[in-house]
Amino acid sequence: MATASEGGRVGRPAGMNLPAFPWDSLVPYRERAREHPDGLVDLSVGTPVDATPRVVREALAGAANSPGYPTTLGTEALRASAAGWLRRRFGIETVDPVHGVLPCVGSKELVAWLPTLLGLGKADVVVHPELAYPTYGIGALMAGAEAVAADSVVALGPRRPRVIWVNSPANPDGRILPAEHLAKMVAWARECGAVLVADECYIEFGWDAKPVSVLDPAVNGGSLDGVLAVHSLSKRSNLAGYRAGFVAGDPDMLATLLEIRKHAGMLMPGPVQAAMAAALDDDAHVDEQLARYRARRELLRDALVGAGLRIDRSEGSLYLWATRDEPCWETIAWLADQGILAAPGEYYGPLGASHVRVALTATDERVAAASKRLRPASHQMIM
Repeated sequence: MATASEGGRVGRPAGMNLPAFPWDSLVPYRERAREHPDGLVDLSVGTPVDATPRVVREALAGAANSPGYPTTLGTEALRASAAGWLRRRFGIETVDPVHGVLPCVGSKELVAWLPTLLGLGKADVVVHPELAYPTYGIGALMAGAEAVAADSVVALGPRRPRVIWVNSPANPDGRILPAEHLAKMVAWARECGAVLVADECYIEFGWDAKPVSVLDPAVNGGSLDGVLAVHSLSKRSNLAGYRAGFVAGDPDMLATLLEIRKHAGMLMPGPVQAAMAAALDDDAHVDEQLARYRARRELLRDALVGAGLRIDRSEGSLYLWATRDEPCWETIAWLADQGILAAPGEYYGPLGASHVRVALTATDERVAAASKRLRPASHQMIM
């Protein structure tokens, strides 16, 4: 229960020592970049900018007359569409559309609340990658658990985790984990008695390698026991504003999550469920979006390399992980002078201290503007 401060305001729950929201520290650089004569090119966040597909908008409008409460489980059509998408796009036949799929109100909601929903507390450990989306750690702190950044079993010492997160293709660095690596993670999780949860929100964005899901039998040995995968339609279908995601995998675990979510009122609106099913059933708009991002990626990558930056990893996802081998804030300042805003790598862990994350989620016009600005910078460095 929240505690009241002396001034009468409600504060954070006892024991929830959440860090300050990091993005506020980027504000001065945003203002600096805005001073560019051609305006700001914001490549700091992964917010989609392209139009929501017509097939999705039509489905949403068609389901607009929705006077009753939706079910937490989701419609049969939505769950069938999710299982069908996994089968069609990734060859995964093992996900049960009746018991193996559960919608969530955007993937971030599930990521943040999963340790709490699973009943973790102060004696428990949540493991996440050393370079990671901050919400994995925040979710652990919200449950009162310990968050540990580790990419190897050795780094954990004697600690036995309850939840192990993997993320491929990864945010921020675009790393794609091969099936063999993921299989070892699943085996380790089962040995520990932990839940292996894969954030697969960027699984359709594989540029230099083909991503593999933890739901694939090549990874899990044909069993979904103790394995969950979180998916989102925000990027692949430009549905960030719809808050449309789902989790798939171990039916017993999903049944537990379903019961708790019923009590908590974690419901996806009915019209959004209809729109989500339509998006999952249609591959054409995704392929078109992938082509847009591929073109933007190639333009930005070439421009950044030409300006003297090195691109590390970045095999997939919607970001370029770039460095000038200097503290990341120096690179952020240099880019701001070109009117370009990126995200400092230290937001994602100490290993990111010399990198910046450059998002592909800007319009073609803004990406072209960034590329043009970086070319003169490259020329000046050569001179």
